[in-house]
Amino acid sequence: MVRGIRGATTVMNNDSGEIREATKELLQLILKENKLNTEDLVSAIFTVTSDLNADFPASSAREIGWQLVPLLCATEIPVPGSLPRCIRVLLHVNTSCTQKEIRHIFLREAASLRKDLLETIE
Repeated sequence: MVRGIRGATTVMNNDSGEIREATKELLQLILKENKLNTEDLVSAIFTVTSDLNADFPASSAREIGWQLVPLLCATEIPVPGSLPRCIRVLLHVNTSCTQKEIRHIFLREAASLRKDLLETIE
């Protein structure tokens, strides 16, 4: 069955290298924590806050072997007071895990976004 997995991270600067490294770290951790491999991936939607335009998060995914996975990047809605310099992802994956077994990953400052999800996996 197909499930969705959420993840997010932040970077300190609008820098291509930082965006790529943070995105790779996030994606690799999502796969590891959910015991997935690239063949399990259906698609991924990335968003970045409007203050990040130095690189596409999808480029980072391709660097770690996601060449055949459909990927889409978009800009996050610029809600006043929202978390800056944030990269978000919604992965669609084939898995036998239940929704409660899915491990959503929020790193760095992004850990504040969905404390409710983090509490359910600890």
